[in-house]
Amino acid sequence: MQIQINTDRNIDGHEALSTHVSEVVKSTLNRVSSHITRVEVHLSDENGQKSSKNDKRCVMEARLEGRAPIAVTEHAETLHQAIDGAAHKLIKSIESTLGRLHDQKTRPSEAHPESARQEE
Repeated sequence: MQIQINTDRNIDGHEALSTHVSEVVKSTLNRVSSHITRVEVHLSDENGQKSSKNDKRCVMEARLEGRAPIAVTEHAETLHQAIDGAAHKLIKSIESTLGRLHDQKTRPSEAHPESARQEE
């Protein structure tokens, strides 16, 4: 799983921040990492030098094999809170998507109701 980190001009993208983002993404998405090819993380400070409540934003986008990307957004007072919140939203969304895909594979096909009747 490749992790790509992008910051806006108001965020200092230093190595400690990159390490933190990578660790959070890897640990949170560990159990579904085999389904993910890449995670893009976009960090921004929506108000620049001005301080306001929940102005830090983290957008995480996961690219699943053979599926459309899944993206989530989290606003918080600090970057670390935004990163953690986005990671938790992303894992829930991925698990939900993978669960639906699994359910579709295990359910009898709606297109062929006669095959479901034959099994009864």
